Amino acid sequence: MSETVNTFEAQQQGRPTGPLVRGYEVIIGFETHAQLSTASKIFSRASTAFGAEPNTQACAVDLALPGTLPVMNKGAVERAIRLGLALGSHIAPRSVFARKNYFYPDLPKGYQISQFEIPVVQGGEVGFYLGDEKKTVRLVRAHLEEDAGKSLHEEFHGMSGIDLNRAGTPLLEIVTEPDMRSTEEAVAYAKALHQIVTWIGICDGNMQEGSFRCDANVSVRRPGQPLGTRREIKNLNSFKYMQQAIDYEIRWQIEQLEDGHAIQQATVLFDPDTGETRAMRTKEDAADYRYFPDPDLPPLVVAPEWVEQVKAEMPELPRAMAARFVEQYSLPEYDATTLTQSQAMAAYFEAAAKTCGQPKLASNWIMGEISRRLNMEEISMEQVKVSAEQLGTLIARIHGNVISNNSAKQVFEALWTGEGTDVDAIIEAKDLKQSNDTGALEAIIDEVIAANPANVEQYRAGKDKAFNALVGQVMKASKGKANPAQVNELLKAKLA
Repeated sequence: MSETVNTFEAQQQGRPTGPLVRGYEVIIGFETHAQLSTASKIFSRASTAFGAEPNTQACAVDLALPGTLPVMNKGAVERAIRLGLALGSHIAPRSVFARKNYFYPDLPKGYQISQFEIPVVQGGEVGFYLGDEKKTVRLVRAHLEEDAGKSLHEEFHGMSGIDLNRAGTPLLEIVTEPDMRSTEEAVAYAKALHQIVTWIGICDGNMQEGSFRCDANVSVRRPGQPLGTRREIKNLNSFKYMQQAIDYEIRWQIEQLEDGHAIQQATVLFDPDTGETRAMRTKEDAADYRYFPDPDLPPLVVAPEWVEQVKAEMPELPRAMAARFVEQYSLPEYDATTLTQSQAMAAYFEAAAKTCGQPKLASNWIMGEISRRLNMEEISMEQVKVSAEQLGTLIARIHGNVISNNSAKQVFEALWTGEGTDVDAIIEAKDLKQSNDTGALEAIIDEVIAANPANVEQYRAGKDKAFNALVGQVMKASKGKANPAQVNELLKAKLA
């Protein structure tokens, strides 16, 4: 394994330091535990479903009872391959499982089955944008392992309860080089990784349920100095808390150093109530875990044919899709990146654009009104209340000058609330069809000009706002049915 992992110091030559905090350079690396989307555990047939009664989904294999043997879940390996392909990693043709020995109440075996010296996924990178700047974070590895159980403290006065339902749940631990130089960069990386694992379907990404848990290793140093001592912030389960925890940890470490104290390597927890991190235990090193190859599991062999098969079944990746949107639909880079945040949104956009033939207008509506409604009601793209075909038809009617933008908002509201399902039927029922009757429009314009001499005078004096006021009066008099472009043209001709 050693030849596939580059040392930090050797690889940092020439890399930017990033923004300094009170004269200190911030160094951040991530370890992310992604729970794999298999129906059963990594070495047993026990269910991984969330929310079961405590200790109802832990079988004899998960507890390592005498006479039991672990059996590898093929689906977990396939998901590891998918991740490796998505991140440009090397997928090891042969990898090894090891026992990671430590003693904790929620670890029934007294050890965790993981991978140490030879992981299944090696190297790779995650690319993302921080504002307009392209960033790349290099990966050391992603290794398969089983989850431990869970200690429960809330309902037990002075004692702890143990729920072993999670014991044996399949995880991929994704480890980065310490390449991140700011809290903003770290959060952007975590969001990019979250997008990838959910996009390729290997993890549901539910942070509240523990499916996607991030540990941030944080240290600070003066530029050019040796690496500082890192502290690991465990189990960050929201991007908001991630931001707060790392920011606090950076400030705390700098204050300690400024006060003349040494930083002790430790594992810390973030308390959302106080906004502070607190030490949980001193941080162990690899030697403390006494890793050795698991005698019950043979080496994991991944045939090249299997990798090729998985590659053929992979979905189009977000960055590739965004590039295609720019090329195929002439969208700005910003639009393409936003629309490919999820497969659901990307598919919705393509269906709407196909229906209306106006991809930029479809993009504007999705990033504008659709996103606003989703945020307001706190629902996901999968729960959107206007179908892509309905939106596409609505945009087509706007583009075809059947209805105005203002009228389109009324139609959209009716679709969203379920008042109607057919765009054209709603337009008819609400009498929203745009009028293109030049004679009737000219009569309205004449009346508006006669009733607003002051605005007419101001426009002729070169004040554009006065013209807009006249347009507004015409649209009001036509009850919003007049074609705005036609109004502008006829009004300018009348005032010439």
